[in-house]
Amino acid sequence: MLDLFTILLTIICRHEAKFIKKIVGEISRELSSTYLFIAFYPVGINSRVQQLNFLLNAGSNEVCIVGICGMGGIGKTTIAKAMYYELFHSFDGKCFLANVREISQQPNGHVKLQEQLLFDILKTDKIKIGNVDRGMNMIKERLHSRKVLLILDDVDELDQLQALAGSRDWFGSGSRIIVTTRDKHVLTVLGADRVYMAREMNDIEALELFSWHAFRTSHPVEDYKELSEQIVDYCGRLPLALEVIGSFLFGRSIVEWKSALEKLRRIPDDQILKKLQISFDGLNDDTQKDLFLDISCFFVGMDKEYVLPILNGCDFFADIGLGVLTQRCLVSVNEKNKLIMHDLLRDMGREIVRAQSPNNPGRRSRLWIREEVADILRRNMVSDSNLSSYKFMF
Repeated sequence: MLDLFTILLTIICRHEAKFIKKIVGEISRELSSTYLFIAFYPVGINSRVQQLNFLLNAGSNEVCIVGICGMGGIGKTTIAKAMYYELFHSFDGKCFLANVREISQQPNGHVKLQEQLLFDILKTDKIKIGNVDRGMNMIKERLHSRKVLLILDDVDELDQLQALAGSRDWFGSGSRIIVTTRDKHVLTVLGADRVYMAREMNDIEALELFSWHAFRTSHPVEDYKELSEQIVDYCGRLPLALEVIGSFLFGRSIVEWKSALEKLRRIPDDQILKKLQISFDGLNDDTQKDLFLDISCFFVGMDKEYVLPILNGCDFFADIGLGVLTQRCLVSVNEKNKLIMHDLLRDMGREIVRAQSPNNPGRRSRLWIREEVADILRRNMVSDSNLSSYKFMF
């Protein structure tokens, strides 16, 4: 009898252990997919989340698609993470798909993203799909009756959206789809209900964010206040630049700060450039890239109607090209019809040209600094036969 009791107790304990292990696994899986790191110093996030929440029309039972659009480094992902954290408890399933652009470029990247989406929402063992078309069908079949929160972060091509959220009827009533992108056109084609245009920080927010990274306090140290304001001005209130440069300057002397600022004004930070250049590299062809470089080197602040004939004369198809640059948040036209560009995007374009020949301006495709143009012409560094291939402006 004792042996039988011992056997039964052992069986029960084994089953309990398996049951407990399963519960712990489910809880761990839920927590790992629910809680996201937002930012070390989430300055200005709350106000942006409130604006986005208003656009999401949270009380509606319709499937709502909202885009977060803006230039690289402006904080689109941070806003999306904060919004996810604000809303996730109200949905049957939730998924934050990060780095969509990067993952989609990998072999079977679209399939990997589809599998991750289903895994995060359904909380089942890893699902094997096989191909994109099957994945699209499975998403619709499995999720059409579920109220889900889906965030697709860093989308740059329409086929990524089609593979992951191709139609509203793939998701149940009350679902919310949030897409972050640098390209407003993909949101237009998707039929997004609303678009939140992410903007630079205001002066107070920018100085606070920079201070947290540079001093680990909410305001600059007194001796560094003027320099801090100059650096914030250089950064154009762009969160990425404020974080990168602030962290780089942390713990350094005033002499080092002054030297770093002088260098930045001549040669932009490489880490920031790489982030910004993703948008440039994603342009469709060389005419669009040349158009961007010409504007960044020569035409920022000039009247659009004056500039377009010049660019069309260079066979750049400037009307459609400028439309693309605008949709990709690289250039904009202000209320006075002037072409404008964030200072760091302008510097990025000019650095691309400078990098063509760092030590010899005469070998670059564009010249915009008066002293360099005069020096090259004076030294006859460009032969008469090559002068026609150069672009320069006094």
